[in-house]
Parts: sequence; C-alpha cells; structure tokens
Amino acid sequence: MPKILSAEDIQDFRAELCRVATERFARYGYDGVTMRQLADDLGCSPKTPYRYFKDKDEILAAVRADAFRRFADALEAEATLHPDPVARARAVGQAYLDFALANPAAYRIMFDVHRAEDTDHPELAREAARARVFITRQAEDLAAVGLVDGDPRVVGYAMWAAVHGLVVLRLAGFLADEAGFRDLHAETMRLIARGARAGKDDTRKAASGGRKR
Repeated sequence: MPKILSAEDIQDFRAELCRVATERFARYGYDGVTMRQLADDLGCSPKTPYRYFKDKDEILAAVRADAFRRFADALEAEATLHPDPVARARAVGQAYLDFALANPAAYRIMFDVHRAEDTDHPELAREAARARVFITRQAEDLAAVGLVDGDPRVVGYAMWAAVHGLVVLRLAGFLADEAGFRDLHAETMRLIARGARAGKDDTRKAASGGRKR
C-alpha cells in the first residue's frame, strides 16, 4: 500500500524537487533536463515527480516563480528601510547584487531559462511582473523629486540593463574581483544618473545663455 503523504511531506518533497530542478535548469537549460534525471537526483522512481507536478514545464514555472518571489521580497525589504529616494535606490541596487551573487542559479533561471508557455502560469507571471515593476520604480521615485529628466521608465530599464550586464559578466567569471565589481557597479550607476539629468542641466544652461562670459 502506498504511503499516505501528509501536507508537510508533500511540501518538503516539492521544495527539494524545486531545489534540484533550479540547479539543473541553471546549468543545462530547459532542453538539458529530463524528469528522469530529476528523479535520479532525488533517489526516487521516475514516476514520482509526476505525483507533484504535471510535467517539466510546470516544474520550471514553479522554480522561476519562487526565484522571482524571493528576488522581489529581497528588494522590497531593503526599500522599506530607506525613505529617502536616493538612499533607497542605492540600497535596492545593492540588494539586487547581493541576491544575484548569493543565488546564481536562481538568477540564471529568472532571466536565461524561459518558455513561451510561461504566460500559462499565473503565479509566475505575477511574481515576474512584481519584480520587474519594482526594479524600474526606483527611477520613477527619483524623477518625482527632480533627479531624473525624461521618461523614468526608460531610465529605469537602462539602469536594469546595465546592472544585469554586470551581473552576467560577474557570474561568468569575467569580473572576478568582488570589490572591483561593486566599484564598477557604483560608477556605472553614477554615469547613468548623471546622463539622466543632462537634459535638465542643458535646459538650464540654454536659459542662462549657455556661454561663459
């Protein structure tokens, strides 16, 4: 007679399956992972994972949703500590780096491993949208206090693209020194912030004649 699983048993097995799947998806991509491999890693029969998830797509959606949820939670937790928008933007940026470096597999599956069917999984769509909106919100808050000129969403995505590029280089081993990596991140953000104010600064110069006397 099969063992009757408690709610705790089910939760524990799903969590362990997702942990194993996160590592495998991050390392081998979607096509490089099979349900049989996941079962082998867990030491169970090939049919056992199907008792908890319909298929591989559902497992990928679950682990990506969990990664996005933990990511967004980390950013939001840091943001609540800083009422000043400049301090908040810096703190959230550091929280972004901390999460990515501490959870490289989760970071990779959030942004590098995806399927067209992702839209069929409401939890994944919700958590991904929460993270995306929160990341770009920092530029909107800076714009509200006059520190960003132009479309804050564009500036927000520019900042995000720059940070993501730095993280990818770091995880790939091209930026091996962590202190240097964080200094480079700070300088990159400084340059983007400076550029985001250029339009307003140019307008002021034009209003005052724009020439030295």
